[in-house]
Amino acid sequence: MKIRDRYAPSPTGPQHIGGVRTALYNYLFARSGGGKFLLRLEDTDQNRSEERYVKNLYDTFNWLGFCWDEGPDTGGPFAPYIQSERTETYKKYADELIQKDHAYYCFCTSERLDAVRKEREAVKSPETGYDRYCRKIPKDEAAGRKTAGEACTIRLKIPLGENGDESRVTEFYDYLVGRVEWKNEDINPDPVLLKSDGFPTYHLANVVDDHLMEITHILRAQEWLPSVPLHVIMYKAFGWDIPEYCHLPLIMGQDGKKLSKRHGSTSIDEFRTQGILPEALINYVALVGSSFEEGKDIYSLDELIERFSLEKLSKSPGVFDYKKLEWYNGQYIRMKTNAELAKLSMHFALEAGLFGKAGLTPNAEKLYTDAMELVKERAVYLKEIPEKLFYLFSDPPIAAREEFVPKKLDIGAAQELLKKTRDIIPSIADAPNDEEAEALLKSFVEKEGLKLGDFMMPLRVAITGSRVSPPLFGSIRLLGKEICLERIEKAVTSLS
Repeated sequence: MKIRDRYAPSPTGPQHIGGVRTALYNYLFARSGGGKFLLRLEDTDQNRSEERYVKNLYDTFNWLGFCWDEGPDTGGPFAPYIQSERTETYKKYADELIQKDHAYYCFCTSERLDAVRKEREAVKSPETGYDRYCRKIPKDEAAGRKTAGEACTIRLKIPLGENGDESRVTEFYDYLVGRVEWKNEDINPDPVLLKSDGFPTYHLANVVDDHLMEITHILRAQEWLPSVPLHVIMYKAFGWDIPEYCHLPLIMGQDGKKLSKRHGSTSIDEFRTQGILPEALINYVALVGSSFEEGKDIYSLDELIERFSLEKLSKSPGVFDYKKLEWYNGQYIRMKTNAELAKLSMHFALEAGLFGKAGLTPNAEKLYTDAMELVKERAVYLKEIPEKLFYLFSDPPIAAREEFVPKKLDIGAAQELLKKTRDIIPSIADAPNDEEAEALLKSFVEKEGLKLGDFMMPLRVAITGSRVSPPLFGSIRLLGKEICLERIEKAVTSLS
């Protein structure tokens, strides 16, 4: 059987970690088996669906770098792939269930339904959901009322064993959960399939589309498991084959509760804004709730496709560890060339105003690209890269006097140390690499009878404006001896 699976989001909010993991697993599963991966927009909730969330969906997956074979923007043999454009199809199949006596017209008004709910609350009845009032209406009478123009919905008949040949239990198999038995009396009582405005509910549209689009496997979050009995009843009512189910464990926070904003960022936009790389996010998300190979952490998308199988999915919830995602991002940052990293982080630099009034000149762009070598080994997010480099593009504010002073020394001693650095700065600036620069400095310090740590601190503060900075020798080379000597003179003056 050739795999056909799908990602079927509702455009009612931005894309988040849980949705991306569902889409990624469907993509990997289809690709690993030489099948097709579909996108379908389930926008039947017209009150909450918004075009901006559709745009967010496309933007997210363009950024992530993996996409679908069939969908609203790519087309395919089962178009349209947007449910609001398929309403006539749903009406046809809802009518088919009426004809087969697996559904019925319901004429209950919202006022009646509200009154039933209040009566139950008043007597503290355990009953919930619809009371099946219209299920008892003879078919001919219901059809006549419908033809006369009376507003109605179409509800599914949940089998209750009334006709002798109906089962009171619905069974299905899920790849991770195993065999499930669900009492029909515990299923939402006769849910609405087609609303009075002609729009389908999620259940009808989902089942009809999965059948017509020839979906063979449904991989989705475990929170959708309770809807399966209802869908299985509908598949059987239509006489259709039931797809294979695999309900993925939830993604949890470190506290063992479902991942949400209280744990930190969950929307993909937030991760992008922080400067997470798409390949780092894909790599990490793929491993939240699965294991591919012992002792290996870094995978390309092609490697994930090659290794993916349902057998490698965990039955237990995956825990989303933000520190682990940071580690992955740092690893991928270090894999980039200086030119690649400069390009990826450039918009953060421009937003931060790193290049001042002059803007991004060719010289500034070259300096920024060369500076990637100073920060890539310690960077965690793209956004922090330009924040570490302001001292290269403008003179940093003169630090407070005490910042220049090494332990057990005073301001006068720090000033004398800075004066001595004038003699060695030209040699350090001309050194071809950090190793030679360090050797030159050590030799100089020994000759002067000084301590290397005491000598480095005031020099670092004078050059970068801070005790904590990217590597000092590389910074001196990029700035050049003239600028470094000017900053040293300013520091000496400030300590006078």
